[in-house]
Amino acid sequence: MAFEDSDLTAVSPDAATAKILIAGGFGVGKTTLVGTISETEPLRTEELITEASVGVDDLAGVERKTTTTVAMDFGRITLSPALVVYLFGAPGQDRFWFMWDDLSRGALGAVVLADTRRLDSCFPSVDFFEHRGIPFAVGVNCFDGYCDEDPEDIRAALDLPPEVPLVLCDARDRESVKRVLLALLEHVMRGLAAEASADRQPV
Repeated sequence: MAFEDSDLTAVSPDAATAKILIAGGFGVGKTTLVGTISETEPLRTEELITEASVGVDDLAGVERKTTTTVAMDFGRITLSPALVVYLFGAPGQDRFWFMWDDLSRGALGAVVLADTRRLDSCFPSVDFFEHRGIPFAVGVNCFDGYCDEDPEDIRAALDLPPEVPLVLCDARDRESVKRVLLALLEHVMRGLAAEASADRQPV
């Protein structure tokens, strides 16, 4: 599977649509990722972090962060004339977890964005999708352009099954984000093919 140049691709009137959730802990780069890949101006619901969040939101490791998503991010990318993907970035703070069930309803799959400096912040996202049977890929956001951690060590720390894609990425780089989305879509397609094959097996 390859991406078309989404900025130039004409969309068929009967194009299929798919929904992908972008999840992860607070401050891992979800808003940046959606803004990087979206072919339209993304919808953002960011507000300034105020003193009211002290003791409520965990700013450890992201002390310089000045804004936070309070509802969701929304973007769109055209993969081909026949397929348009809508991206929904979920808020990372614990106090907004009540929104996740609604946001994930009807999702084809999800990207869990991880920060190796605060790897535990993505554990709840991994658990959320595993328990609901939603296929997901993990994108390890390399904030400084490189990652000191071995990907297999990260996989082991997250206790990921071997079939779950884990991709090093830079949420600021469009081509890097494309690779994460492609890994997810290929994972979803393999799962659908396996289900179809199982359905054809004689009882």
